[in-house]
Amino acid sequence: MVILAAVLLSCKQEEKKAERPNIIFIMSDDHAYQAISAYSNHLIETPNIDRIAKMGMLFTNASVTNSICAPSRATILTGKHSHLNGKVDNHFPFDTTNITFPQILKENGYQTAMFGKLHFGNNPKGFDQFKILPGQGKYYNPDFITKDQGTIQVEGYVTDIITDMTLDWLQNERKADQPFLLMYLHKAPHREWLPAERHLAEFTTRKFPEPTTLFDDYSGRGRAAHEAEMNLLKDMHWAGDSKIYPKVMDQLGLAETSSWDKAAFEGEVGRLNPAQRAIWDQYYQQVNEDFKKRYPNMSEKDLMSWRYQRYMQDYLGTIKAVDENVGRVLDYLEANNLMENTIIVYTSDQGFYLGEHGWFDKRFVYDESFKTPLLVAWPGKIAPGSKSNEMVQNLDFAQTFLEAAGIPAPKDMQGESLIPLLTGNTEKWTRDAVYYHYYEYPSVHMVKRHYAIVTKEYKLVHYYFDTDEWELIDRIKDPQELKNVYDDPAYADIRKNLHSRLEGLRKKYGDNSQISQRYLNEYLDYLEENKSYAGGKNKDLLNKIFEDRRKEKAN
Repeated sequence: MVILAAVLLSCKQEEKKAERPNIIFIMSDDHAYQAISAYSNHLIETPNIDRIAKMGMLFTNASVTNSICAPSRATILTGKHSHLNGKVDNHFPFDTTNITFPQILKENGYQTAMFGKLHFGNNPKGFDQFKILPGQGKYYNPDFITKDQGTIQVEGYVTDIITDMTLDWLQNERKADQPFLLMYLHKAPHREWLPAERHLAEFTTRKFPEPTTLFDDYSGRGRAAHEAEMNLLKDMHWAGDSKIYPKVMDQLGLAETSSWDKAAFEGEVGRLNPAQRAIWDQYYQQVNEDFKKRYPNMSEKDLMSWRYQRYMQDYLGTIKAVDENVGRVLDYLEANNLMENTIIVYTSDQGFYLGEHGWFDKRFVYDESFKTPLLVAWPGKIAPGSKSNEMVQNLDFAQTFLEAAGIPAPKDMQGESLIPLLTGNTEKWTRDAVYYHYYEYPSVHMVKRHYAIVTKEYKLVHYYFDTDEWELIDRIKDPQELKNVYDDPAYADIRKNLHSRLEGLRKKYGDNSQISQRYLNEYLDYLEENKSYAGGKNKDLLNKIFEDRRKEKAN
């Protein structure tokens, strides 16, 4: 009887262990929700990414806590806001004393692997296997930092290579008797948007519809929108971004927008071997020849439209490869009976402007930047083809995965598990507003520091450094976010309520003006010590910031 009881107990333990789901976390870099056809097909079809939505749930109000790459990734890994995990911007290093959800899963019997772009740190904690790009990584013939082989260079296109590594691990290193966490992380579609050679013929000649706000003059908003350096015409690089050859720039008298411009071009295209470069030049030489003919007669409006098309051709061209490769992974899972007990997530580290408001990049709390794609499949648990408009964030992934694995989350994690939403128990979901805080200013793109509360209906935003401005956006009546109604008497009660709720969220998450000032001081100290007054063209503004600071210190 004792032996029988022991056998039965062992069987139950094995059954419970087997029930723990595998987790495949797929994340691209700067992939706008507008560029996924499950959200809208006005720009591109993404049939393979859409498969995840068809199998599971599409979130229409998913967002980030801080719309910039490394801080977003730190929030995902730690389940904590930037001010607590310490990774407030792309400059300061990640605090490796943070406990991450992959560490916890590994300690509780999960096999863990990461392939692709982490963005910070060379030795990610909590992974049995990893092969990651150094920093931003390269599109062509990229280098990888590996756990077992040191730094290696692999010939080919980065999106294909990351997928090859992922599939190789699934086939040859995955242990059938363990649940696994697989982080499959793409570089694309990050700047400078370099498509695979096989997509150049199609995308260098395609035309895309312009957004209605492409020529926005920001008349309904304050200094932050007016002074940002994200304009397609004024702030994009000619060589690195638009792929105008440096020699053509010289012929046409096009000035570099920054010292990075030609260097960024050569740093990427210069990695191509002669055979690859010949294919690349076959298509981009035609782009350059066409531009040389048209440029002398182009108005400023013509140039803006041209740059938008060039941007979309390259940006969306990189997404074509992402979608193809997501399809390769999904096909493998289906062919090897790995779908049934696997959570599959597709997301991005933040949103991205695709010409809306005349912008590229991210950083603002406006929707194109703040909102992020989120598609989740879990066969047998999530109703196929379902949707949710609840206010969810990248803050929630850690606790979601831990709950799915039956592991208690650390008390200092600040997210809310998505399991109730995924499984149809929506009455257990309690959040109706999210908190946002962006820190990296003065820096590239010059988006001012701000924090905000966002509900389904409104956004209340405070720009608090180098200005003291509030914005109130009515998300229902003004979905393009063109008008600040903060001083409109009709919104007085709403404004008062949102102020109160914002203070409540800041207290809940442990953020305040003293913490913000500390991070600001540390950043400005660094800039002054290194004479690195980053920010591009607004030199007068930058000089004023540092002159005011010197006067303040003197007093």
